[in-house]
Amino acid sequence: MTLDAAALGTPRVTTSLALIALLFATSGVMHLVKPQPFVSIMPPWLPGALALVLISGVLEIAGAAGILLPSTRVVAGWGLIALLLAVFPANVQMLLNARAAHASATWTALLVARLPLQVLLIIWVYRSAIRSAA
Repeated sequence: MTLDAAALGTPRVTTSLALIALLFATSGVMHLVKPQPFVSIMPPWLPGALALVLISGVLEIAGAAGILLPSTRVVAGWGLIALLLAVFPANVQMLLNARAAHASATWTALLVARLPLQVLLIIWVYRSAIRSAA
């Protein structure tokens, strides 16, 4: 007799959770392996840009792993939402940097469109990791 996750009463890892984990794990690894592009979009008012980028990379990886485990899924989901809120100023700074460098209208439009994408990511994490666990 084999036991599966449903038989044990353990919530399964959905495709949505797996995709969120892949997204955050990949981003987290990139923060650690190639931090300079992330450092360059850190708002100048934040001290220790490199340290903050490295910390956020570690937190992304931890959150990605955490949402895959039923026992840590909700806490990891809230952590990823907090991280998405915390990195929002870097997304704004990326747009400001592009405007200051007279980036193309297309690139600027993409960066503007990216800002509400953060809200959609928050909703996605909430629905997949938190609400579905309730």
